[in-house]
Amino acid sequence: MDEQKLSYLDSIFDIKDKTVVITGASSDLGRGIARGFGLAGAQLILVSRSNPSVLISELAADNIVAFNYQADVMDRDRLHETAATVEGKHGPIDVLINMAGGNRSGATTSSERTFFDLSIDEIEEVIALNLFGGAIIPCQSFGRQMTKNPNGGSIINISSMAATRPLTRIVGYAAAKAAVENFTKWLAVSVAQGGSPKLRVNAIAPGFFLSEQNRYLLYDERGQPRKRCESIIEHTPMGRLGSKDDLLGAALFLASAASAFVTGTVIAVDGGFGAFSGV
Repeated sequence: MDEQKLSYLDSIFDIKDKTVVITGASSDLGRGIARGFGLAGAQLILVSRSNPSVLISELAADNIVAFNYQADVMDRDRLHETAATVEGKHGPIDVLINMAGGNRSGATTSSERTFFDLSIDEIEEVIALNLFGGAIIPCQSFGRQMTKNPNGGSIINISSMAATRPLTRIVGYAAAKAAVENFTKWLAVSVAQGGSPKLRVNAIAPGFFLSEQNRYLLYDERGQPRKRCESIIEHTPMGRLGSKDDLLGAALFLASAASAFVTGTVIAVDGGFGAFSGV
């Protein structure tokens, strides 16, 4: 490949010096995204409820400088203040990646706990965390600032394969992620027609990724795969669970000029799970 072609490829995917806000950055998948964007030269703004000192140290080992803002994504007032502070100190926000989310065992069925036994409080908590904290509130807070950016920008929400193919057991999580996809498409249209056509809103739908949040669902106390894990791999044509680095390519595409005409979409990163009928 000649130098001109390499230069074009570099420029269209270039995110160097872009201000990238990542909520839920301390999660397993968030860490992978943060490191990848940092290595690509982005100015990283990490927003996390807990102090991500371990992540900051990990990034520093790769010569990546990141700025940390401690805020709960469920605290609308605090997140609004954080967004204003970030813009004041670091300039216009170019990319928002909403990694915050998760599940709760009390909102998950099991052989001992049927749907009729589930805690409504915990189902509400899971839906609130993934829909409001994982998408709506950060999009309000940081998205308001991003509409002022004349160069536009990119908002990336995180959905799940459970949004379109409801999986057994995770009733609250699946419902929340289905709502995230609907909201993503709605917001894409709303901001584009509302005066910010260069501000794009998309989502990534991961397949089955191993993390500390879902390890109890996939592996037993001895570290052996549960039947559920074996079934997942059997129904994933690529024959494995996803790793935290597998989301990076899709995220970089949606954050860069390579996706300048892409909005209101959901990109599956699932090893073929959604395409496989089981036959």
